[in-house]
Order: sequence, then C-alpha cells, then structure tokens
Amino acid sequence: MAEKNLRFATLSVVCVAHFLMPFMMSAVGVALPVIGREFHASAVQLGLIETSYVASASIFLLAMGRLGDIVGRRKIFQIGLGLFTLAGGLISQAWAVDVVIGLRFFQGMGGAMVMATTMAIVVAVFPEKDRGKALGIAVASVYAGISCGPFIGGTLVSILGWRSIFYLCIPLGLTALLTTTLLLRDEWVGAAGEPFDWQGWLIYAVSIASLVVGATHLAEGVLFRVLLAGGVCGVVLFLWFETKRRFPLLNMDLLLHNRVFALSNLAAMFNYAGTFSMTFFLSLFLQVVLGFAPHEAGGVLIIQPLVQTLFSPVCGRLSDRYPADWVATAGMALCALGIGMAATLTAVSPLSFIVVILVVLGLGFALFSSPNTRVIMTSVAERDLGVASGFSASMRTLGMMGSMTIVTVIFSWQMAGQPITPQTQDLFIQSMHIALQIFSGLCAIAVFSSFGRHQSPSKQSGVLNDE
Repeated sequence: MAEKNLRFATLSVVCVAHFLMPFMMSAVGVALPVIGREFHASAVQLGLIETSYVASASIFLLAMGRLGDIVGRRKIFQIGLGLFTLAGGLISQAWAVDVVIGLRFFQGMGGAMVMATTMAIVVAVFPEKDRGKALGIAVASVYAGISCGPFIGGTLVSILGWRSIFYLCIPLGLTALLTTTLLLRDEWVGAAGEPFDWQGWLIYAVSIASLVVGATHLAEGVLFRVLLAGGVCGVVLFLWFETKRRFPLLNMDLLLHNRVFALSNLAAMFNYAGTFSMTFFLSLFLQVVLGFAPHEAGGVLIIQPLVQTLFSPVCGRLSDRYPADWVATAGMALCALGIGMAATLTAVSPLSFIVVILVVLGLGFALFSSPNTRVIMTSVAERDLGVASGFSASMRTLGMMGSMTIVTVIFSWQMAGQPITPQTQDLFIQSMHIALQIFSGLCAIAVFSSFGRHQSPSKQSGVLNDE
C-alpha cells in the first residue's frame, strides 16, 4: 500500500508540473499583444519574452539531468519547481518589459530542472510492467497544458489582465512543491560523488545559445547566420570533447554504443522537426485562406492536443503489452501520413479534411511520444536516467528549433518579406507546401530511425530492470 501511495503521489506531482510548464508557454503566447501594449514593447522585445525562456531551457536541460544523477533528482526537481514558481510570481509584479525578459530566463532554468528529472523519477518509481501507462499519463498532462493554455490564458487575460496568468503559477507550483516535500521522501541518485563537467557544459551552453538565437533570428542578417553556423560547430566540438572526459556531461557511450538510445532520440528530434510548425501553418491557413476568426481557428486546432491527451494513456498502456518501439514506429508513420495530407491543402479544401488531418496527427503523437520515451528511459542504466531524460528533452527542443529555422528560410525565400495576407495567400500556400514536403521527408527519416532500433524479443525489456 505504501508503494502504491508513493507511485500515486509521484505521478500526481509530475502531472501538475507537466501541465504547468506547457500551459505557461502557450498562455504567455496569447498574452504577448497585451504585454506589448502595456509596456510599449517592440516586436523584438516581445519575441525575446519567448526566446529567453526557450534559450534558457535549452541551455540547462542536459546539465540539470546530469546534476540530478549526481546530487539527487528529487532535489533538482524541488529546486526547479521553486524557481519556476518564484519567477512566475515576480513576473506578475514586473514594471518593465526587460524585467519580464530577464525573469523568463530564470523561469526557463527552473523549467529545465523540472523537465530534465520528471521522466527519470517516474521510471525509477514505477515497475517495468506499469511504466508505459505511467509515462502515458505524464505525457497526456503535457498535452492537456498545451490544450488549455490558449483558452484559459485568453480568458484570464480578457477578464483579469495578463498578470493573472503568472498569478496562477503560484498556487499550482506551491501545491506541487509541498506535495513533493511532504510525500516524496525518497531520493534518486544514480552517480553520487562524481564531479560535474563544468568545461563541457560551458561549451554546450554557448553552442546551444548560439543555435537558439541564430535560428530564431535567421532572417534578420548575416550575424545571426554566423551564430547559427557557430552553434552547429560548437555542438560538434562538445561531442568530441565529451569523448575525452572521464566524467562527461553526456556519456558518449550512450550515443556511440547504445543503438536503441541513439536512434530513439534521433527519431524524437526528427519527429519534432517535422511536426512542430504544423500548428503555425494551420493557424495561418485557417485565418488567412479560409477566413476564420482567431477564436474559431483556435477551436479547430485544439482538436489535435485533445486527441493526444485522450489517447496518450491508452498508447502508454499499449507499450506495456506490446513492444514499445513498434508502437512508437506506428505513431511516427501516422505523423508522416498526417503531414503528407496537409501538404495537399488548397484554398478550396473542406474543413472536414483539416479535422481529419488533426485527428491523424493527434493519434500519431499519442502513439509515438510515451512509447518512445519508455524505450529511451529503459535503454540506459539507472545511473544515467537523469542524463537520458535531459538529453531526450534537449533533442525535442533542437527539433523545434530546426522546424522554426526551415520555416524562416522558406518564408524569406518565397515571400521576400511580404506580409501574410489574403492578397499574398497564393505565395503562402506555395511556401506551406514546400515546408510540409520537407517535413514529410524528416518524418520519413524519423520512421526509419524508429524502425532501425527494433530489438529481438529477448532484449525488449531494456537495460533498466526491476531489482
């Protein structure tokens, strides 16, 4: 009974944290115009509110996963929750847009500490036969946050103002923090006493920061293209440097000698690179081409995360009963199919066809996400769970940045700085088709990566077994 209570408390805390992080991301996006009007902020400053969070999370994800392995995942999780909640509370009292930008960086750091440790904690607490279901519920809470963010965030902004979104951080964050402190007594440490690779992290942090800034401002000049190229070179340098370290930030054996881990993360990266911009394109398509109002477009687009939320626990359970890598591969194939369907959209496409696309993508994500996470987390030894969790989250972030970069390059090439309006909708549709064809190719690579990791039945249980 005590074990069941521990598992329930752990999963509850993880779900609250998983709901809060993406909820804040999507809700803040809705609030940006209002924040801009209050502080008379420029478009660049509004962009930095989002970029500073993404950059911070990207820089710290891998490091916090490794620190969790060294000093304790529960401890890092608690500190992250506290920092995220504190930063959110302070942002609600911000007096200038620069203050919001700075505090969003610290909030991203807290978010990285949470997201780098949650999956490792779930895998450590739940026995192998229940891990898929638990991970499916945890993933469903992420999609629930994404789904609720625009609606709840928009309602709060309309009634109480943009600061109310950050007020909401306080009760949710404190509830999760108090529950963790009072009920989760165990500590999970896989690499106690090992030193932290500060030199490796510095190379990694500078490289990832260059990648994020370069990718998000690619169309704004040569400097940002140089930053992007420098970031890519820096990542290569980091990987080489880590092969020389006795206690590396990233255990390179996981990439060089663990095929399942390497290909599963590669599949995740290409999955997010191929699918992340779908909401962006479909939102513009619905509003500019089909003439939907913003709230009507939002009501249509919410179908995908709702399907993901509903089916992720079921798909997680499937990965407990059947080989998780096969389930994930089927999901990735569905994602590729959905994007391929979207690449055929025209100005006369019916709404029902878009709904079908969103349902296919939602089912594909549900089948892929939690089973793929299960494969990743059970392919490593207990000492590397934090690194595996942080690295997997980093791959998702890199995939998102890659997706944004592709969109930026195509728009710069096809639309040549023209605004997206009904008058330029033909150019927009042409640009969307090119991008979605590229994304279909990336999803095909993800399918092959996912297929290439299949193991024999004797090895399906993974490296991490119950004691």
